[in-house]
Amino acid sequence: MKVAILGTGNMGAAFAAELAATHEVSIGSRDPAKASALADTIGAGAVGGGIGAAVKLSDVVILALPFAAVFDALKQAGDLSGKVLIDISNPLTADFQGLSIGHLTSAAEEIQAWAPTAKVVKGFNTIFAQLVAAENRKTKSLQVFIAADDESAKQTAIALASSISFQAVDAGPLKNARFLEPVGAMNIQFGFFLGKGPVVAPVWLGL
Repeated sequence: MKVAILGTGNMGAAFAAELAATHEVSIGSRDPAKASALADTIGAGAVGGGIGAAVKLSDVVILALPFAAVFDALKQAGDLSGKVLIDISNPLTADFQGLSIGHLTSAAEEIQAWAPTAKVVKGFNTIFAQLVAAENRKTKSLQVFIAADDESAKQTAIALASSISFQAVDAGPLKNARFLEPVGAMNIQFGFFLGKGPVVAPVWLGL
């Protein structure tokens, strides 16, 4: 599977490193040099450059960006028809002040409305998952919830989650995200505590 990861921050770097072991990974950034440097650090399986180039090479696009930067990145992405867009933006930052988070809408629904020819999948914050080292995931039950309207896109996201040892849970259609997105608040507040326990509680995780 060819995967583009937009963003070179902690989330983008973490997913790029893990996915590059089993997938073709293209890292895209507004700063192509930064994306290339990250790809060089990861090594075999990853290439880096501009956003448009990364998206063009991919089947799946992971939005590892603050929500405020998502639409700017998508404008640079070019043709999104048929692409699976996996939104992992965090609903608990100032970036979301302009959205009616909770019972009215979710960030993923905003993205789907903006890019109707793409197939949008919603996963939730990755902060919790980053606390769990890869070598420990085999002994912990880390559930990741994935919501999407397109069944093939949902299965693609579930397959990606499974490929890096997460237990993916089908959360139903995209509209479910508007009710479940705020659950991330507890994960962020208690993540450092719960992440050290013998069992990791269910969290929203984006892939």
